[in-house]
Parts: sequence; structure tokens; C-alpha cells
Amino acid sequence: MDTAERLDLVTRHTAEVVTDEELEELLTAETPSVYIGYAPTGEMHIAHFTTMRKLADFLQAGLDVTVLIADLHAHLDDEKSPFGLLDARSRYYREAIEGMIAAAGADPDDVQFVRGTEFELDEEYTLDIYRMAAETTLARSQRAASEVVRESNSPNLGGLLYPLMQSLDVRALEADIAYGGIDQRGIYMLSRELLPEYDWDAPVCLFAPLLAGLSGGKMSASDESSKVNLTDSPDTVAEKIDGAYCPAGELEENGVLEYLEHLVFPVLAERGEQFVVERPDEYGGDIVYDSYAELEAEFVSGELHPADLKPAVGDAVSSVIAPVRERLTEEPDVLAEAYPEKYGET
Repeated sequence: MDTAERLDLVTRHTAEVVTDEELEELLTAETPSVYIGYAPTGEMHIAHFTTMRKLADFLQAGLDVTVLIADLHAHLDDEKSPFGLLDARSRYYREAIEGMIAAAGADPDDVQFVRGTEFELDEEYTLDIYRMAAETTLARSQRAASEVVRESNSPNLGGLLYPLMQSLDVRALEADIAYGGIDQRGIYMLSRELLPEYDWDAPVCLFAPLLAGLSGGKMSASDESSKVNLTDSPDTVAEKIDGAYCPAGELEENGVLEYLEHLVFPVLAERGEQFVVERPDEYGGDIVYDSYAELEAEFVSGELHPADLKPAVGDAVSSVIAPVRERLTEEPDVLAEAYPEKYGET
């Protein structure tokens, strides 16, 4: 595989690359390492899947891939995960992420998994956190983390340490490329400023797009109707897609189309399957799509109506998450221990 092919794989379905020139140089000269970090807080859902699907692209392009289960970060960010649940939630996140990687057509065994507590308590790491804290203003740290860490008028110190630790994670994991949602941009721009002072090059940054919720606008973790959970039944998926915001001919804030573009079509392509919209013969019969671009063009022109599209999307999304759903529901103790209030014994 030549550099151009690797570059296409690595950059497709991304919102931004910082910088294109640096990434191309990495792919030309060596086998780079890429990492993504996830703080094990709430349950993972379909938006996580769109991000994790990229790991299959990285592996295909010959990159070394590391997933950080950032357990300490989950507690430092306004105690989104109680300290006593960090082990259970870390276990759940690894199980869910491995399931998503496999469902995307890659081998989870080709990915290295690391927990933050395995290295973030080391003496060298701790001393460098103190050094960074001494050199970074409160305003700079808050600005970097503003799209990630829960904000308040009186923030806890943990949220201010969060971006400094995320920057040091890049060096500790020896990552050439930092990958995350576009909401992580502020933190990784800080990393690019700080890390050259700590014996590591500024990382190349790849940012995934933040996708719209099914109810329109930004997805909300607390709004069940705005997202598809990895354990949702086929009926629940169909119901959520049927009620989703999907005005005829409109692309903006259309989560239904965004999940087709960034998750469904890539996974179907990996499986060698097509996307089929079933319609009665009197309305033109079934339509078969080989590419998202073809579907989008017909949706915008009005040839494809939301009433015909939504049932097909519901079936396709349910099929895509099915292996992950099965993996998680076969081990109910994993969910029960991670989220006892929801899944524990009553």
C-alpha cells in the first residue's frame, strides 16, 4: 500500500487533520502509532461506534493502535465515575470497544489496551504533571478543556488537571498521532504547545466529527431519544429512528444521514453488503445503494423520502450493532457492576 492509499484510509471520515503535511511525512517515513483515549463514564452508544470504527482504517493502513481506558480522567472530571466504580466501568468499556472493533471488521487483538492507572501514577509522570501545573495558567487549562470537561463557576481542580494529563498521555504512550472527537481539539492544541518542552514531538492530530443527535442538534447523553445505545433491541432501534429528526431534503443536523455516512455504509462495505430501501412496487420498488453519496443525492432531490428511508436505516443500524449487543448482553454482570443503579439487582 503506497502513501497516498494509507493517507486516504487514515483521513477519511475525519473533521480535521493537524497537519496534513506532518501526517503525510509520518506515513511516508515510518509506521506511526496512534492512540485514542476514552474516560469510562456513561454507557457507550452509537456515536462512540462511529469513532471506534476508524480504528479498523488505522489497522488496515498499518498503524500501531492503542486505546487508553482513561479511568483517572473519568473521576477527575467532576466525579462522572465514582472512584469505586472505575474498575467495573473500565472492564465494561474494554468489552464494548472490543465488540465495536470486531463489528467494524478488524481484530481487537491487534489493538493494545492500556488503563490510565497503569502509568499515570508513576513517579516521572507525576513530577511532570507538577511541572506542567506550575507552567500553565488556570485560564489556559480551562480554555483547552472547555468542550470536554464539565464546566461550572467554581470548577474542581481535577478538571483543570485533566488537559495536562491528556497531554502527558501522548508522550507516555509514545503516540505519534492523537485521535479523538473534534471537541478534543483545544486539549490537543495545548499538547502541541507543551510536549516539545517534555522531550516529545508535537503530535499529529486527527479529529472525528461530532454527529447530530437523532432528535436534531447536539446529541445528549441524558436524552435517550437522541441516541441509539449499543444494547438497544431491534424494536427500540426502529422506534428511535422512526421518531428521528429527518426532514425531507435537509442535511443539516440530520443524525439519520450522518450515521449512514460515517457508520452504516463503511461497515456494510467491509461486509460486502449493500444498503437496500424496500418500497412497494406502486411506489417504484426497492432501491439498492452502493454508496452514501448516491443516497444523499437522491434524498436531497426528493427521490428518496424519509418515510421510505427510516425503516431501512433502523434495520441497518440494528444489524451493525447486533454483534456488540450480543457480546454485552451475554455478560450481564459486566453492565450490572458498571452501572448498578440501572442494571443491578432490585
